[in-house]
Amino acid sequence: MTEVSLAEWNQFLANFPDAHLLQMGEWGELKRDFGWKPVRIVSNNVGVQILFRRLPLGFTIGYMPKVSSEQLSVSGEQFWREVDSVCTKNRAVFLKLEPDVWGNEFNPSTSSGRRLQLSNFKRSTHNIQPPRTIVLDLKLSEEEILAGMKQKTRYNIRLAEKKGVTVRAWDDTAAFHEMMVITGGRDAFGVHSKEYYQRAYELFHPKGSCELLVAEYEGKPLASLMVFANAKRAWYVFGASNNEERNRMPTYLLQWKAIRWAKERGCEEYDLWGVPDENEETLEAQFESRHDGLWGVYRFKRGFGGQLKRAAQALDRVYNPLLYWAYLKFIGKRE
Repeated sequence: MTEVSLAEWNQFLANFPDAHLLQMGEWGELKRDFGWKPVRIVSNNVGVQILFRRLPLGFTIGYMPKVSSEQLSVSGEQFWREVDSVCTKNRAVFLKLEPDVWGNEFNPSTSSGRRLQLSNFKRSTHNIQPPRTIVLDLKLSEEEILAGMKQKTRYNIRLAEKKGVTVRAWDDTAAFHEMMVITGGRDAFGVHSKEYYQRAYELFHPKGSCELLVAEYEGKPLASLMVFANAKRAWYVFGASNNEERNRMPTYLLQWKAIRWAKERGCEEYDLWGVPDENEETLEAQFESRHDGLWGVYRFKRGFGGQLKRAAQALDRVYNPLLYWAYLKFIGKRE
């Protein structure tokens, strides 16, 4: 087993160009600055980035976010023993694995599933990332993407342009954070610190893997978002708006420009990153009456069309059963 540096990890990922955002080395560096320890290991052309977060008394939890099906399919018992060694060294209570695989494509009867079972993973009771999302197909033409949207969303995009809203690249992460605070207070969700968004921008933007866009009216910022991309995939991760000029529908034009940005750089899919974890029938039946949690954004995101998908459920590998039980009872439920 070899623990590798950031530069070595990025060199390794060059062989896996479709790696998920959360396996990119820069994501590990971002999390390092905010309470996590990234460890990257490579063994026999199998590699993974593990994030460790400290718990009381010197224990940690290990987190392997969005590991590709390609990597899972070639991992074997020797690799997982090496992962165990790293987790033991870092005093992990358990290791959480979130496969970068859609649920309907992850079958326990596959080779990767058998290997995971032999490595004593168990189905987790909760994910860290929202498991359900909406994904747009960017291989379609712009006209086809627009045609796949809800009529009201297309109307709002055009209305924003008609009402003088413009969108451009931005670098004012402090103002973006202020907008996030307003949005978080309005829609009741947690917001990262100003330094978090600044660091994310500093790490990803120079690589061309991130853009901060702002929607303005007469030079005044109204809404902003941060979009990320790697190879053929893009992710809408952070978005915000203030309470001014909302009748001009700036968020709709802003999102459309982000979609176009991803398409122009060669991405083939655009992940809207998180909707309530319910089936489509429940979502459609309740989205007008529910506003808690991710319900508040589902009504907006559904308008852009795309396909509702759910990631494979997270898996846990437990090293300390008693502390794992305590974590689930007293800590995990609050995440």
